[in-house]
Amino acid sequence: MADKKLQLQLYNSMTKEKEVFKPIVDGKVAMYICGVTSYDLSHIGHARAYVAFDVLYRCLRFLGYEVVYVRNFTDVDDKIIRRANEVGEDPKVLSGRFCEEFLNDMADLQCLVPTHQPRVTDHMEQIKDMIAKIISNGCAYAVDGDVYFSVDNFPNYGRLSGRKLEDNRAGERVAVDERKRNPADFALWKAAKSGEPQWDSPWGPGRPGWHIECSAMSAHYLTHAFDIHGGGMDLIFPHHENEIAQSCAACSESKVNYWIHNGFVTANDEKMSKSIGNFFTIREVIKLYHPLALRHFLLGTHYRSPVNYSIAQIEISSEAVFYIYQTLQDCEDALLAFKEESGANAKPARISPAAQDCISKLHNEFETRITDDLHTPSILNAALQEAFRFINTSLTMLKKKQPKQQQLSAVKALTDLEKEVKQVLDVLGLLSSSTYAEVLQQLKDKALKRAGLTETDILHSIEERTLARKNKEFSKSDQIRSDLAGKGIALMDVGKETVWRPCVPVQQEQPGVPGKQENAPPVEKAPSAEPADK
Repeated sequence: MADKKLQLQLYNSMTKEKEVFKPIVDGKVAMYICGVTSYDLSHIGHARAYVAFDVLYRCLRFLGYEVVYVRNFTDVDDKIIRRANEVGEDPKVLSGRFCEEFLNDMADLQCLVPTHQPRVTDHMEQIKDMIAKIISNGCAYAVDGDVYFSVDNFPNYGRLSGRKLEDNRAGERVAVDERKRNPADFALWKAAKSGEPQWDSPWGPGRPGWHIECSAMSAHYLTHAFDIHGGGMDLIFPHHENEIAQSCAACSESKVNYWIHNGFVTANDEKMSKSIGNFFTIREVIKLYHPLALRHFLLGTHYRSPVNYSIAQIEISSEAVFYIYQTLQDCEDALLAFKEESGANAKPARISPAAQDCISKLHNEFETRITDDLHTPSILNAALQEAFRFINTSLTMLKKKQPKQQQLSAVKALTDLEKEVKQVLDVLGLLSSSTYAEVLQQLKDKALKRAGLTETDILHSIEERTLARKNKEFSKSDQIRSDLAGKGIALMDVGKETVWRPCVPVQQEQPGVPGKQENAPPVEKAPSAEPADK
């Protein structure tokens, strides 16, 4: 737990400024994040959002706050019904299945489980109660079993997005309905259609509109006034704008103090979404890359900035994660060997000024950067890298003959620095529950899969290279090493032994043919007819 005197600053989309975070109740935080519409596997745009808010959740807990984190599932929606009809499946069964698939993806990405994960279909009474309040307060009207929110009766409409009412396009998600008093009015309740899921209501059988669900569920779990509401930037309008209108129309004391929005994932500099078909599911990516590599890649860009999906960048992140875990494994091995050699009665020692400076710098820079609107790229690329370099330098020195007290000092420095590094990685969500060795093996297995090779293939190549060097066939030896490097496999000579590790593939130049990794996820896919997710 960090010193509670630390001040967290967050960029508030409502005020368009970075503000010092002050919760409504001292020491406690209430946070609602818009979840997925469960009709398909989640793509890496979803991963971007939920990794970002997982870091926020972890950061708040690190700072000592007690956090109630709510992330919903939209499990009844036009897209769910359409997909269920396409595949001949019950909409509730289909949505339930994809809710579970989403949870599996989040677990793979090491996102902590929220306090509550409500589903729309379990909260119909709360939704209907809120709609009734909005109608009684004169901000909604019923027409033929549908209920619409009247934007003309809510003078502050548009304050989050900055859009003027006359500029709003009618029907962001649906066709224009002539029965509306204003084309910008949006549905709170939709009259039942044949063959669709439906619930009884005072306005006739039907189901909720898209926006009302989050207003009702956030109020149910967090009350009408709470600290943080978040989601992707594409939710600012119309979803979050409509949420504000609904919530305030239902309860005049409704208020969210901080609106937080993450940037898009792009592919070829276009927003990644199902509507244009340039999306990749989390499953597609982690089939060939470790989930920690995907998480590292996403954290390498500030959460509010767009991040451009590229295989090259995930390769770099994959290598970075391997370096992190190899360094931690080497550190653990060295410390274990020292303890076995020295016994449990080794006297404690003071660490060197250089080691203390490294630990203090990592500690202070981490706290400074994470509390500055979650600036994860600075943490990954600056102080954390310096700490790993110091660990590796210390490990090299520890292998050399040196006075006992100096050795004890180095061991103490490594022990303290490893503890500090692990805390940083834990807040970033990059510290696996698996052992270091297990993660390293998982990374190697993924590298083999991308290369289309087996461990036996590599060992055979190492034998061939060793024989070529013995016969002074150095061009053949170099070619074997080069061929493997082109497939993302690095051979390293350690003493008299040759070992291998994953690396960023070294592209082999061919006339007129740009280098390409055969098993990498594609950079283009056939378009999908589905609209963009919330």
